[in-house]
Amino acid sequence: ISINGLAQVKHVVLVLSGKGGVGKSTITTELALALVHAGKKVGILDVDLCGPSIPRMLSVGKPEVHQCDAGWVPVYADPQQKLAIMSIGFLLEDSDEAVIWRGPKKTALIGQFVSDVAWGELDILLVDTPPGTSDEHLAVLENLRKHRVDGAVLVTTPQAVSTGDVRREITFCKKTAVKILGIVENMSGFVCPHCSECSNVFSKGGGEELAKLTGSVFLGSVPLDPLLTATLEEGRDFLQAFPESSTYTAISQIVNTVLSSLDA
Repeated sequence: ISINGLAQVKHVVLVLSGKGGVGKSTITTELALALVHAGKKVGILDVDLCGPSIPRMLSVGKPEVHQCDAGWVPVYADPQQKLAIMSIGFLLEDSDEAVIWRGPKKTALIGQFVSDVAWGELDILLVDTPPGTSDEHLAVLENLRKHRVDGAVLVTTPQAVSTGDVRREITFCKKTAVKILGIVENMSGFVCPHCSECSNVFSKGGGEELAKLTGSVFLGSVPLDPLLTATLEEGRDFLQAFPESSTYTAISQIVNTVLSSLDA
């Protein structure tokens, strides 16, 4: 398999979670936008076969994917071409179509997907993965490993049922020798759109507790913020729209910590 597509990619970061619905795609999108705001050139590889949501969150629709000599050409979310995206969603003929494939077919597509995208020069490639520790994860890892994997950001929600699943993901990282860059606690409290007070809907502190127990870095908490939800639904840049919010501060701090550990 050719790995030319990744030759000019400086860092590769996986976004993982043992559980579905914790907001991996949300965190991936916001990290990517924050990195672009920090002057980086960023790519998102969306390998969530059953629920590719990145195209919607970044409002790129369903463009035609072109091929060049080096492979598939990614789609850019911005006119400056600082944010490149490649999603399984672009390759499905019908966006309402369900992907009902057995393991080998999925693994083969992921292998091609990881190695055949002509990313060009990127500072960071974020890989939005499906939930769990399945074949797909191993396929992503095996194919990226031929180039490099700098580490993983793990996403959890505060309650014990989620942190338990993410603990298994930590074991997966340790067994496959993937460095854990840190844990993000998503949906950590609800920010009232009227008074900005934060109420703990799901409990609080599970992510931080998990980081302590496993000796991982706690990257920070991102609250449930209706403004963030609305911008993702509409495919707008939350960080540009609400730079004064506590959610903005949380995301920026997470990105700064990740950047300093990549540069370390």
